Amino acid sequence: MTDVSELAHIAIEIAQEAGALARRRRDEGVQIAATKSSMADIVTEADREVESLIRDRLRSMRPEDGFVGEESEPETGTSGITWIVDPIDGTVNYAYGIPAYAVSIAAVRGTPEPDKWTALAGVVFNPVTAEIFHASLGNGSWLGGRRIAVNDAPSPAGALLGTGFGYDPRSHAGDLARVARVMPLARDIRRFGSAALDLCAVAAGRLDGYFERGLKPWDHAAGALIVTEAGGRVSVGHERDEFGRVLVVASNSLLFDSLFSSASGD
Repeated sequence: MTDVSELAHIAIEIAQEAGALARRRRDEGVQIAATKSSMADIVTEADREVESLIRDRLRSMRPEDGFVGEESEPETGTSGITWIVDPIDGTVNYAYGIPAYAVSIAAVRGTPEPDKWTALAGVVFNPVTAEIFHASLGNGSWLGGRRIAVNDAPSPAGALLGTGFGYDPRSHAGDLARVARVMPLARDIRRFGSAALDLCAVAAGRLDGYFERGLKPWDHAAGALIVTEAGGRVSVGHERDEFGRVLVVASNSLLFDSLFSSASGD
């Protein structure tokens, strides 16, 4: 039987080492290595170096596990466990020196696809604030040594919500229309630039909810478990928009249905 607490411990240890490397490279000066889906969607040399460090550490500690990372080719394991990794979530923030980026590491069981896996452990580490959010299946969610939980309900003023926008300029009109549909539920909107940290903010009660189209599995694998173990609900939709993007929604149970309905346009 897999020890989920041990998986979380491994992820915490590696995330802190990887985060220290990311911050050191940020202090030395960021070098842009490439673009991905658009000119705005960048990869830094640090993304690749940090992912390589994480992969090497996991290969040493868990050689039979699989690996799926944002910046390298997937690797199939034999143990039934796969690590889903975003070395620097919030790369544009990172490149600009905005202190909202994170190392995200999750361990999942089963086929490494969000609708088929069972998340076992998740860690999100912000190297700038040194905040480390972590969870393992059945053991709750934690910020360092303090247990965290989603908010019970939004205030009468409305819900404080987080979101993000795609890099493809063609998708911006749809993203803005989604915000307009959600605004009747909101007291205000926050746009932090890191999906992993947005999800952790929901888990810690810093946001009442979060919605965004266009996340990849490594963006939400750890954060989604942290939300659910904090008592919240997360949906990773199956229906894709015209740009192939699924909708991710996270919040407490009281807000979830109305937020999902507004964000999806149903």
